[in-house]
Amino acid sequence: MSDVGAGRPVQQEFAGMPPKLYAASPSRLLALVDCPRRYRMQYLDKPRPEARPQRAHTSFGLAVHNALRDWWDLPRDRRTASAGRELVRQSWIDVGFRDPDQASQWRKRAQEHVTAYLGGVDPDDQPKGIERTVSFVSGALRVTGRIDRLDDRDGELVVVDYKTSQKPLGEDDARTSLPMALYAAAVWKMFRRPCLRVELHHVPTGEVVSHTHTPESLTRKVDEAKSIARDAQRVDADFAERGVESTLFPPVVGPLCTWCDFRAHCPEGQTAGPEKSGWAALEAAEAAAVPRPVEVD
Repeated sequence: MSDVGAGRPVQQEFAGMPPKLYAASPSRLLALVDCPRRYRMQYLDKPRPEARPQRAHTSFGLAVHNALRDWWDLPRDRRTASAGRELVRQSWIDVGFRDPDQASQWRKRAQEHVTAYLGGVDPDDQPKGIERTVSFVSGALRVTGRIDRLDDRDGELVVVDYKTSQKPLGEDDARTSLPMALYAAAVWKMFRRPCLRVELHHVPTGEVVSHTHTPESLTRKVDEAKSIARDAQRVDADFAERGVESTLFPPVVGPLCTWCDFRAHCPEGQTAGPEKSGWAALEAAEAAAVPRPVEVD
């Protein structure tokens, strides 16, 4: 060890040593791609700038995810579709909504979505994992994340992710998703069994969008993540040396700025337009009025 930089010990590097691992979640990697300024404020600034309060659609999504998680912890005889209604009620929080009436309306909607979704789930088909933390190392990158559900279907491992946005899924959403591909790669390495299929389950409509990767396509996604990680290592090092004076964190100004949790600390982002209200995504969903398909026996 050698003492450098404000008297802090820093490990010396020797020829032939493996590269220092860069640890990141898929969300952290994509944050850098979306907006380097937001990445800096969210992951590097100390103290971290205060983020805006949680939005209503996030509260809605958390309640749905928690209910679908907790359903599998119920005794087998209580794993009914209607049990989802009570689980949503137990996990509900009235944060981000315009008023109590709106919160109540969307709690009921969440209960309806979860009940309908669970109507198509076999309570005896116990998943391999629920909200399972997975990780793997490839080169200098260590990826860690948490998957909503891992199924074992006749020997095939399948990564399942719940989606609660009121916007319908696109047919390529599963194929192009970097996090889903990284989760599949992590499952493959951890369980030492191929994992190629990924599924997005859109709870509000019951739609399932899936994609079956090839080993080659997973490798390409891992390489994409490693490329982003190299950029992240570079900007992180520059920030460690120069702090907020670093020029490697420009804002990406656009429509997403009106939704950004850190826009109060970004003058450039504020020029993109007025900030969206905490319940704006719900109002947009009401305008779209996307119905759940009617199931016919």
